[in-house]
Amino acid sequence: MSDPLPREIRCVLVPVGNQRLLLPNATIAEVITQSKPEPLAGAPAWVLGRIAWRGWRVPLVSFTQLAGTEEGDAELSVRVAVLKALGGNPKLPFIAVLTQGFPRLTTLNAELIIPTHDGSELPSGVRAQVLVRDDVAMIPDLEWIEAELLRLQEAADQVIPEESAESVESTGSDGLLGDEA
Repeated sequence: MSDPLPREIRCVLVPVGNQRLLLPNATIAEVITQSKPEPLAGAPAWVLGRIAWRGWRVPLVSFTQLAGTEEGDAELSVRVAVLKALGGNPKLPFIAVLTQGFPRLTTLNAELIIPTHDGSELPSGVRAQVLVRDDVAMIPDLEWIEAELLRLQEAADQVIPEESAESVESTGSDGLLGDEA
């Protein structure tokens, strides 16, 4: 018999542009200062590149560009939230998301999360829109985002020139996302 689901869950509200992402606290690996990402040829605009983090080359995602939401105040301090990927694929253990400020910890239960979706099509990468206390938030579709990043990885692996393939072998990197050094 399985254990019952917890009545409350620790979550974070992550500021992205003029919106908030609602995520379980356990998905946040670390919040870091933004560094200049390494550009990725052929990647969509919402993939800003990849950043170095703890020996990994992690894809950096702009959720505002992905979902087509407002960018927010450029004066706010820009950070990066490194998230644990959910799929268990060793080629993509982490995803980084551009944030404005620090995530805010909160404890929630089902009664505090009110769906606000009007039935229209949700933006790319969004699983649900909700009201959490006084904050409107989006629940990201991390599985979809991860699948898209892995698809980009496979496409990048197929077009690596021979010269680049040799350098990939010598550096231990596997293309778009990289492996632990």
